[in-house]
Amino acid sequence: MPMFKRLCQTSYLFLLLSCSPYIWSDQHTQLLQIRTIEVSPYGIESTSTEHALSEKTESNSGIYYDLANTLIHQLSADTQFLLDHKIYPYARIIHELKTGQTDLTIMFKYAELEDYVTYLHPLPTLTNIVIGLNGKEFKNIAELEGKTLAYLRGAKFSDDIDNNPKIFKITTKDFRQGIDLLNAGRVDAIIGPSEPIIAAAQKVGVNEDFFGLPLAVSQRTPWVQISNKSPLMAIIPEIKQHIEYIISKGELNILREYYLSHHRHLIE
Repeated sequence: MPMFKRLCQTSYLFLLLSCSPYIWSDQHTQLLQIRTIEVSPYGIESTSTEHALSEKTESNSGIYYDLANTLIHQLSADTQFLLDHKIYPYARIIHELKTGQTDLTIMFKYAELEDYVTYLHPLPTLTNIVIGLNGKEFKNIAELEGKTLAYLRGAKFSDDIDNNPKIFKITTKDFRQGIDLLNAGRVDAIIGPSEPIIAAAQKVGVNEDFFGLPLAVSQRTPWVQISNKSPLMAIIPEIKQHIEYIISKGELNILREYYLSHHRHLIE
């Protein structure tokens, strides 16, 4: 009887594993966990109940979100993938890359991830700026001492600013919150890449006279990167080939133009 019970348990376990979408199946189907940063216009999360309940369901979107989807769909032509793609804050993605809960993302390099990820391909370098209200110009980082910046939680935009204790920071969930703080006079400026600041300004409806002149404080390069614990490590050459193909076709430029073309006038 114990032997029969053990055989039944083994058979049941085999059936569970065979049906699970989280491992390789007989059809070589693999669940991939893709995470895009919660920063518009790179990752734009749809939370509209009205759209979700309609026939025309609105989904998540954004430059990096769409680019990652395009990449995985290209890979799926060779290998069957089930895709779980979510938009998360920086800090959560960094943690999940370390544990292997996230397979692939697109964001800046972080020193704390050097031993946990493999960098596959760079995207165009972004300029990080500090920008305040119209009429307020910062000529250099020294002029920021004694000032308070709205700083996106979990992000790192400038070592010189991060390591200067005389420059104060208020962490924010997103750039829209940073603009609200700036408008309310609770911070002197916002720091971050110009593109998401443009997108946030458009969302809150500020006009082109809202901002002063930007101060460029750093340049950083986003990378397509995968966790070293991801099954994607086995097909790195194929992934690189698909990324290069997608970018050579100009699809990244098309996405950037689509998400940014109407908002460039806000910040030059």
